[in-house]
Amino acid sequence: MSIRIGIFGYGNLGRGVECAIRQNPDMQLAAVFTRRDTSSVSLATKNVPVVSSDDVEKYVGKIDVMIICGGSATDLPVQTPFLAKFFPVIDSFDTHAKIPEHFANVDAAAKEGGHAAMISVGWDPGMFSLNRFLASAILPDGEDYTFWGKGVSQGHSDAIRRIDGVLDAKQYTVPVEEALNAVRSGSSPKLTTRQKHIRECYVVAKPGADLDRIENEIKTMPNYFADYDTTVRFISMEELKRDHSAIPHGGFVIRTGRTGANCENKHVIEYSLKLDSNPEFTSSVLIAYARAVFRLQNEGNFGCKTVFDIPPVYLSAKPLSEIIKNLL
Repeated sequence: MSIRIGIFGYGNLGRGVECAIRQNPDMQLAAVFTRRDTSSVSLATKNVPVVSSDDVEKYVGKIDVMIICGGSATDLPVQTPFLAKFFPVIDSFDTHAKIPEHFANVDAAAKEGGHAAMISVGWDPGMFSLNRFLASAILPDGEDYTFWGKGVSQGHSDAIRRIDGVLDAKQYTVPVEEALNAVRSGSSPKLTTRQKHIRECYVVAKPGADLDRIENEIKTMPNYFADYDTTVRFISMEELKRDHSAIPHGGFVIRTGRTGANCENKHVIEYSLKLDSNPEFTSSVLIAYARAVFRLQNEGNFGCKTVFDIPPVYLSAKPLSEIIKNLL
């Protein structure tokens, strides 16, 4: 039986999910839901309906897992709790400071609807979260460090595009090399948020827009830019398309720790990602965890979950015997 996947939102992430489904033979794309004119949306997969998001409730019983591909700034806080009442759902909500609040809202809605749900699934939060968890459990006497980039942050770019007067934008997160090298040395430095990263914003403004206001709104935006040294560069649409059309990303999770009778031995655990396409990799993580949501739903295990709650075997389509033989 194929897992019937619905895609809610058909931007970069939604298109990535569509590609990932084709790499997983136990899944099929059942429908794509969009706020745009449905006639303007062309899918890569044939014979799949493109449906207005206003008609999503008509597909209750026809979708096994709804993958919600909206932005974290304003879309997912509304969309995920709403859809969790009607479908098993999964999203990639990535505003770290607001995850507990989002979890509570989705948990209540999913339990009300009798569905399994997952939030904050991707590479950070997601894969990086798991590595921080495992490393801190293994080396309890130590420090965690997370560095992102250099790469394009989809959520931060989306937050800039929602500012009045902005036509388009790309935001790059860049690790501070001196801080990264200090951590890798095992010296366990104390670093502030501002000391670890800088943020570079490339913005296309509407004609006549107040550039000073836009720059100030970006640099003072809480949870996104206020805690970082941020540069804002206004460029033309032609420059943005020419020089900033790709969506790379990546980063490092590092745990430094000490063991021994007198904590004399130092250890460094490092996990890294280098991604040509941020949305396509995030989509691949979402697809693996959508399989877990499907299994939770069939078990009657309702309510909201995170990557910490999921047994690794729930992510794979392969039988446990094969997993043990080849990977353990």
